[in-house]
Amino acid sequence: MTVLAFGVQTDEQPLLEAAFGPDRIRCLDVFLNEDTFPIAAGHEIITSSVNDQLDATVLRGLAAGGTRMVAQRATGFNNIDLDTARELGLTIARVSSYSPYSVAEFAWTLAMAANRRIVRAARRTREFDFRLDGLMGRDMHGATVGVVGTGKIGEAFTRIAHGFGMRLLGWDIRENPACTDLGMEYAGLDELLASADLISLHVPLLDATHHLLGPRELGIMKDNALLVNSSRGGLIDTEALVVELRKGRSAGVGLDVYELEAGLFFTDRSLEPVADDTLARLMTFGNVIVTSHQAYFTREAVGQIIETTRRNVEDYRAHRTGENTLTAPAPAP
Repeated sequence: MTVLAFGVQTDEQPLLEAAFGPDRIRCLDVFLNEDTFPIAAGHEIITSSVNDQLDATVLRGLAAGGTRMVAQRATGFNNIDLDTARELGLTIARVSSYSPYSVAEFAWTLAMAANRRIVRAARRTREFDFRLDGLMGRDMHGATVGVVGTGKIGEAFTRIAHGFGMRLLGWDIRENPACTDLGMEYAGLDELLASADLISLHVPLLDATHHLLGPRELGIMKDNALLVNSSRGGLIDTEALVVELRKGRSAGVGLDVYELEAGLFFTDRSLEPVADDTLARLMTFGNVIVTSHQAYFTREAVGQIIETTRRNVEDYRAHRTGENTLTAPAPAP
């Protein structure tokens, strides 16, 4: 039985083929959406990426073509219509966890690159311009970091912040004892936003967290605060962020995710006109760094994601469910 994999990156394909066997998986670089789901016809099992679109139309099309199982190669699943999947009797599984260090370290990479103006400096020196004008950053030691979401990734991010000697503020629905042991104080979101010199987002995208940082919340932040998002693009109201940036109200922003990234990130659009006006405006700010959802993309993390995906497929074949199973048909009476 061949597994069909959508949205496979070049560096990811050999790892998938090694895990499943080259004759047991077919890798495609196209993304799953309303135009491409017919490719899956005849494949009982497919595996999807975080930017594939599995809405009701796509799921119904997959089911009609014989697909019974979707193994998402990601932790988030906001791109999947789970209600429709249950209605169709589809098994949906995800990767509930992988290396938290990959994302936490990358979030800090964005934070420090924005703070110390690394991209601007590198561009200048390539042109043999060695001036320091406009490159002044600030010490992280002694500054206040606001960690929004203190699960495994937020905890790893906090440990790095503790190493810098920062004051630690956290916000979550429950406290993480590992973070409080490091000296983290938990606060309301408004208090955190108003106090933090650096804010980093590490919460999932749910109905309750969509546009968690909207016009009001962004307005509460310090004028010289740094903002990093390596979680999900929909946590930030991007148009509201552009408004704040136009006011000069941020020391720097590092974004590895964007709320309209599906169908855009992981593709080459360099020869096409820019159709997304909001993203285009975002790119014009010299203190903004945008990367294409690569925080998770280390050999260790991708290896863990693929191995978990393989196990999820094996569980399905063995009629087992586990912590990674999001939906599954009810057992026969």
